[in-house]
Amino acid sequence: MFKHTMIALDLLDNARITGEILKKRLLDAGAESVSIRTMTGDKVSTDFVRITIPGYEGKTGGGNAPTLGVIGRLGGIGARPEKIGLVSDGDGAVTAIACAFKLLDMKQKGDSLRGDVVIVTHLCPNAEVKENYPVQYMRSPLDARTMSITERIPEADAVISVDTTKGNRILNVKGIAITPTVKEGYILPVSKDLLGIMEIVTGKPPVVLPLCQQDITPYANGLWHLNSIMQPSTVTDAPVAGLAITTETAVPGSATGATHIVDLELAGRFVIEVAKSLGAGRLEFYDKEEFAKLQELYGSMNHFQKVQA
Repeated sequence: MFKHTMIALDLLDNARITGEILKKRLLDAGAESVSIRTMTGDKVSTDFVRITIPGYEGKTGGGNAPTLGVIGRLGGIGARPEKIGLVSDGDGAVTAIACAFKLLDMKQKGDSLRGDVVIVTHLCPNAEVKENYPVQYMRSPLDARTMSITERIPEADAVISVDTTKGNRILNVKGIAITPTVKEGYILPVSKDLLGIMEIVTGKPPVVLPLCQQDITPYANGLWHLNSIMQPSTVTDAPVAGLAITTETAVPGSATGATHIVDLELAGRFVIEVAKSLGAGRLEFYDKEEFAKLQELYGSMNHFQKVQA
């Protein structure tokens, strides 16, 4: 995983990176399905990259194994010309692309997964900087709702949203953390299976990023959000868990020189293990019976997925 993280980091730490350049590298690595979609906002554009890695019993081949969606969440990989180099906010994109290269390498070596994995992220090397408390963030090239809809993975049975989560004073641990599972407006218990994988991957007690109700609502409502890690949950009925890349201090999303490759490798290994277990039917993001009981008792909470109730 370390090798593939280095490859992804080297590719994305580039003022001239484009979706087509990345697509060629992925195809050279054995990818069968890579699509690029360029979208332009008010000032800058970005290339969305979608990679589908079929499993041997995945839905793309007519099978029924669960599909994992992996979203590398970010505003931009760079803040040029204001900042030179990869910014901290790019960690989610680097991790997602590293996972794609790792899965392709595994497949070529005879280790195909049972289920499909669909990976989505975007590349914007010249995004704007946004003032925010307690540190600067990166501004997405498109409005938040458009970003979420474009990143959406409709075929996913479960989603991991990978995002830099360093610009806060809520979690003060360097490494990675997971969130409670979010589904259709409900903040559910943290998945015991995901906790178990985190213990194995890190060799340490698991770390959980706390969420509040505002965090799982659309950005466009103007409410406070810790960051955008849970925005994918606002546009899907699939369960979503956030995978946060974290630090002990509050680090700006616009900061350069703040990417810790060891933590990205850790995040990548976590995603790969989740993909293995989900496709094999050994992992649950949430308790289905408990969720059904919640809905029976309290009704739908999907109005929290909307900008206006």
